[in-house]
Amino acid sequence: MERLWTKQFTLMTIGNLFLFNAFYMLYPTLPPYIKQMGGNESQVGLAMGAFMLSAVIFRPLVGGLLERFGRRPFIVWGLLLFTLAMYMYEWVGGIVVLMGLRILHGMSWAVSTTATTTAITDMIPSTRRGEGMGWFSTSMTLAMAIGPMFGIWVTQNLSYSALFLFGVVLSAAALLLTFGAKMPFQPHKGARKIELFEKSVLPIAVSVFFLFIAYGGITTFVPLFADSIQINSGAFFLAFAATLALSRPISGKLSDRYGEIFVIVPALIITICALIVLSLSTGLIGVLVSAVLFGIGFGSAQPALQAATIRLARSDRKGVAIASISTANDLGIGLGAIMLGWVSQYTSYHVLFAVSALSVAFSLILFTFFVKRLLKNKQSLNADSVPFE
Repeated sequence: MERLWTKQFTLMTIGNLFLFNAFYMLYPTLPPYIKQMGGNESQVGLAMGAFMLSAVIFRPLVGGLLERFGRRPFIVWGLLLFTLAMYMYEWVGGIVVLMGLRILHGMSWAVSTTATTTAITDMIPSTRRGEGMGWFSTSMTLAMAIGPMFGIWVTQNLSYSALFLFGVVLSAAALLLTFGAKMPFQPHKGARKIELFEKSVLPIAVSVFFLFIAYGGITTFVPLFADSIQINSGAFFLAFAATLALSRPISGKLSDRYGEIFVIVPALIITICALIVLSLSTGLIGVLVSAVLFGIGFGSAQPALQAATIRLARSDRKGVAIASISTANDLGIGLGAIMLGWVSQYTSYHVLFAVSALSVAFSLILFTFFVKRLLKNKQSLNADSVPFE
């Protein structure tokens, strides 16, 4: 069996953990900071949305450039810019300047995360792709659990200045770690047309989009829902993150052994069940059961979908393919939060989570009727290309 935990893979995974911790530290702490500056709810929404919109705009361009110029320049410059943006929060004096900084920060996020995710796919042996993406994704999951809690603790016990300083340190650590990793990919020589989207992964990108609508609803509205039924939302996210971290390596190995379809279809069904349970919950037990199911379902589906994306894309277009799927992630989270916000405003949180379950059901239908066939055809072609011995 080919080795997975090489020095390069380890450095990139730990660096990714630091980068995502810096990102998630701002998730619950930036809205109060904006209001402290004198901003209103509308300006909070614009500032948070500007980051996501900037990432959506720049990801496709970065994906195309990765194939022409390689991974390292975009990892280095993306993380340098991300670190600089973290430092500049301390010096922001008004809402307009903050909006510009959020756009810059979103651009650096698009460049750095698209480049690092593409680089890690170059380092993972093809026979262990599901397992490798599962472990790499686990670094993001741990950050999702640690980052927000640490950020809140820093702002409550120290200051926002300390928060931004910690963000700079974590970002700089991510830069140093990833800078030390060797990149196996070599840029293609000669002028090449820069592609902004990989058409071969369009069906899977649409399926991912509908899955991440539900994820956007979970991350945005579970805290508010938890408050409405008088429980601590941290219990949901801790149970979700712990289950997700445990399930991803297992589902990754199953994906490598039996194929992505074997994992994705049951995982999406479990995710639907999690959201239905949440829509019916009125207390802590239901919320925790939903969190565990969501951790198993979403935690298994996401890396398997990433592995399926790499399988469907041409070997010389992995960067564009990763950018395409990441754009679908960002759009799903951003638009999901907006659309489900309207649902909750005119109905209830219970209806919101039921609508989220319908979104994942639509993702399952799209995967079953479109992506599943493409993956089976790809597997058949690979089997036919193996020479007889």
